[in-house]
Amino acid sequence: MPNASTVKPELSIIVPVLNEAAELPDLLAHLTHWQQRGAEVVLVDGGSTDQTSNMARDAGFEVVVTSAGRANQMNAGALASHSEQLLFLHADTRLPDDADQLLSQAFSSGSSGWGRFDVVIEGRSKMLPVIAALMNGRSRLSGIATGDQALFMTRKLFNKAGGFPEQPLMEDIEISKRLKRISRPICLSQKVTTSGRRWDTRGSWPTILLMWQLRWAYWRGVPTQQLVERYR
Repeated sequence: MPNASTVKPELSIIVPVLNEAAELPDLLAHLTHWQQRGAEVVLVDGGSTDQTSNMARDAGFEVVVTSAGRANQMNAGALASHSEQLLFLHADTRLPDDADQLLSQAFSSGSSGWGRFDVVIEGRSKMLPVIAALMNGRSRLSGIATGDQALFMTRKLFNKAGGFPEQPLMEDIEISKRLKRISRPICLSQKVTTSGRRWDTRGSWPTILLMWQLRWAYWRGVPTQQLVERYR
């Protein structure tokens, strides 16, 4: 059940969701753990046509309903939340059990006001450990994080960066670039676990190639609306 205390939470976990009813029980069980540890959890529904919102509310979670678009949903969740520490969690990503303590230590170090975790990708493909290792290494070198790595930041930095850009794809890349101009990220070696279903269903190599093509096109300035049609 949600934390009924009026004390301001130390951490707000913001989760954009859309038509997640089939996978929602597992997600809500994971999020209940964080509520019990005192975190504020805000689910942001982008207009689901299934029972996502009703199921989450029935389980006692706060649900914000807004228009679809992950960036828009995460911005709405940040606006509705109350903590000075924000963590943006994809619906198919799971945090380590002591993530709140890790974040508290990271923020109190004063080295930076934002960062991300390393990631493990779960799935059938034997390439997934290699893909995860490359993602983690690339992120550590470039200072650019992906949403699968559970981006976290102070509210002050979130506001200073202007929140997530209202674009249909690469919003995680763009906010990382903005935040990186302010400070280098905290790269936690502890791992979140995310789903490898895209790699499993579409094939590891085709998906890797697609991701690099999209990043290259985005770097060259191709509009994200064009890119999102290729991503789907």
